Amino acid sequence: MSPVVAIIGRPNVGKSALFNRIVQKRVSIVEDIPGVTRDRIVCRTDWNGKPFTLVDTGGLVADGGDELANQVRLQVEAALSEADLVLLVVDARAGVLPSDRDAADIVRRAGTPTILVVNKAEGIAPGVAEGEASELGFDEPAVVSAAHGIGIGDLLDRVVALLPESGGEEGAGDRVRVAVVGRPNVGKSSLLNCILGEPRLVVSAEPGTTRDAVDVPFETEGRRFVLVDTAGIRRWGRIERRIEKYSVTRAFRAVDRSDVTVLVMSAEDGVTDQDRKIGARVHARGKGLVLCFNKWDLVDPGGSGKRFREEFVRLSRWRLGFAPYAPVVFTSAVKGSGIERLTRSLALAAAQHSRRVATADLNRVLRDAFALSPPPSEKGKQLRLFYATQAGVRPPFFVLFVNRPEMAQESYARYLEDRIRESFGFEGTPLILKFRERR
Repeated sequence: MSPVVAIIGRPNVGKSALFNRIVQKRVSIVEDIPGVTRDRIVCRTDWNGKPFTLVDTGGLVADGGDELANQVRLQVEAALSEADLVLLVVDARAGVLPSDRDAADIVRRAGTPTILVVNKAEGIAPGVAEGEASELGFDEPAVVSAAHGIGIGDLLDRVVALLPESGGEEGAGDRVRVAVVGRPNVGKSSLLNCILGEPRLVVSAEPGTTRDAVDVPFETEGRRFVLVDTAGIRRWGRIERRIEKYSVTRAFRAVDRSDVTVLVMSAEDGVTDQDRKIGARVHARGKGLVLCFNKWDLVDPGGSGKRFREEFVRLSRWRLGFAPYAPVVFTSAVKGSGIERLTRSLALAAAQHSRRVATADLNRVLRDAFALSPPPSEKGKQLRLFYATQAGVRPPFFVLFVNRPEMAQESYARYLEDRIRESFGFEGTPLILKFRERR
């Protein structure tokens, strides 16, 4: 794996701005209020041909804060334990505060090589910005302005000089990206922690705890994944704060970059209108889809209601009629139930999303379908199939060459899709059928 560089400091010193400047894209949300970042944000990058993994962390505060602050602190400490190098960031304009000294003590106890970074130094005379920061007891500070890009190149020269050699990092392209989406407070982060078997993501009963889209590598069923936790998606009209707008926008960008999406819903609420809207957006983007009803232990505590579960599935599929192909999984992040079934469904949906079928087999199935139930005729004319081929994957894309494409009715296209699924499966992925005139 590539060396790990962790950015650490008290809240609102510009850690996320520095992170975005180094990776050269807006990954972490940046806002001029403390406590925006909560989870560990990870991104691979490089400088002068030397790759490393950069980790953004939440603001480090002393013990004794609220539950959320303590969980953020645990995430920072976990990042510290994994880091090969630490960038301890302080604010040149605010000077050294007691919380900066607390952060410096924590970093010093970890014993990890550290570069003290004095941020927000634009417009401050040379020698002034680093003067007070020197009392923290680290080597010569790096004076930068993340917002203006000042001093970043010199800082990165020092970073790569201190990093160990990379150890055969795997390519990013061999991992399947899985976005985990849903309304606020349905248990997305708890569910991911349960899958990973560790408290990797901050969890709180407070809705909107997750703000950034957080990538976490994971392996199951012989396949490698990147699980992407996202912020809860409320109805756009109810979104008031700018941070939440950023969060929702990034949640949908995570869907756009994913291969498979898990739509997490509350079993207590069933399928809500907002769940339908989120699921329809995933379906329209051609992503693999798994439907996950979390908190099932609150609905069926004994776990013995088979008929009740079947009726629940039937009603849910009726509400989500656009995605009859999506597997339904019942989970409880609190009790750890249904997790194995969920990971199997993820692996299946990923495999089917990129599956190809032989042209001869596809044409045999479609010719049989036309013969068994011919398309309706119009004014003595009828749709005829010449041949079909699979033109792409992710999602599977089929082109049917016919005599009159305009006669291909939507209901008949659904019938052909059903015949394809009966023969080849394609569970967990939408299919695209295009009718073209043979020339």
